[in-house]
Amino acid sequence: MTAESAQTLERGLRLLRLLADGKGGRTPTELSSELSLSRPVVYRLLTTLTSEGFARRDAEGRVHLGFGVLVLAQAVQPLLRAAALPVLRRLAEQVGATAHLTVAEGDDGLAVAVVEPTWTHMHVAYREGSRHPLARGAAGRAILALRDGRTDYLVTEGQLQEGARGIAAPVAGLPWLEASVGVVTFGPLDETAGPRVVEAAEQLTAALG
Repeated sequence: MTAESAQTLERGLRLLRLLADGKGGRTPTELSSELSLSRPVVYRLLTTLTSEGFARRDAEGRVHLGFGVLVLAQAVQPLLRAAALPVLRRLAEQVGATAHLTVAEGDDGLAVAVVEPTWTHMHVAYREGSRHPLARGAAGRAILALRDGRTDYLVTEGQLQEGARGIAAPVAGLPWLEASVGVVTFGPLDETAGPRVVEAAEQLTAALG
């Protein structure tokens, strides 16, 4: 790959990340300003990304992510799940609670990997594919906290299921991923649960980084 091609690729990826930040569509002029690129360069990038389905223009001319990114997202989820399962398995056994990896998808959190502990008499049944608003539950709130630069763990109780308490920490340090690792249980959790959740999130960052 030539230096020029590498630069074009880097610029295109920066543009896609900007469109993926959840703040809605932007005009080409706004993209040019935020990326510190000339408008002709932005238009050339948009022409290529639009033709490949990774960007689209609405009726007002604002640019959004294209539906082509869904194909990539669907391919990434199995890879995320494979990387997360060993980490979640250790966490579930250590804490004695159902462990999960949740990723942001729009305004929702989507559970892409779940592991239940093997030695407890009762645990929360939390299915892969479960979806809930980011503002409800520890998993989603940890993702929102990451957007504000916070990487500590959060604790919630009864927000998604009556009597259930959850602890979650964001998976930090990966610009391409908004996710959290957490546990949920009906029983008590000792003081080591929060630090162990943070440690599991850091282990997943290392595995994916």
